[in-house]
Amino acid sequence: MVANSKESETVTGASAVTGLPQKRFYRQRAHSNPIADHSFNYPARPEDVDWRSLYPSMGDDQQVQFADIGCGYGGFLVTLGEMFPEKLAIGMEIRVKVSDYVIDRIAALRLKNANEKTTYQNIACIRTNAMKYLPNYFQKSQLEKMFFLYPDPHFKRAKHKWRIINQALLSEYAYVLRKGGLVYTMTDVEDLHTWIVSHMTQHPLFERLSDEEANADPITPKLYQSSEEGAKVVRNKGEHFLAIFRRI
Repeated sequence: MVANSKESETVTGASAVTGLPQKRFYRQRAHSNPIADHSFNYPARPEDVDWRSLYPSMGDDQQVQFADIGCGYGGFLVTLGEMFPEKLAIGMEIRVKVSDYVIDRIAALRLKNANEKTTYQNIACIRTNAMKYLPNYFQKSQLEKMFFLYPDPHFKRAKHKWRIINQALLSEYAYVLRKGGLVYTMTDVEDLHTWIVSHMTQHPLFERLSDEEANADPITPKLYQSSEEGAKVVRNKGEHFLAIFRRI
């Protein structure tokens, strides 16, 4: 696996003011076909993942515990790194330029905050297809939290099989989640929300959190606009549909 860290380099396309990469240099289509045969390098098994190349400061007994699936431009991933400095979080993104942006963004944040309390050494991003290769990266019961924020709704009925929450994949998510682990879902498409709730509640290894439990979670307020997609929904005065599920 190739190391994504670029702390010693100047990030291409970085702003002269902030030192952070600018999205206009990383534009890409909003959607990607997850069933297509993209070219990916992926490990044969979780033991083959070189996590230390992604987290140079990780301890010998540390494991990645948070996974932001389809992390987009990394806004929520950065928030996770700030909220949980002792936890390792990985962003998984299928689009080339978008994952490049997140990797460069993290490198720039590490460089900029090297002497600060929050150094962003606990977050990283890889380009991969989580719908195909998730068990290649994570061991059984490894993850504490998984996030599916504003996933592609794939509106056409023929493409519903491409939705990242579907009955065929839920058992894989249950496999990599520890007992009591949480799956966070957020969308601005009510039809997709209904689909997610229906499939998750039908699965024997997941139960939905009550509204009271969801609202008490300190992560919940961050789900609405920490990500770039969430912030866009807020700007456009759109609706948010939240559902959180527990691995049982």
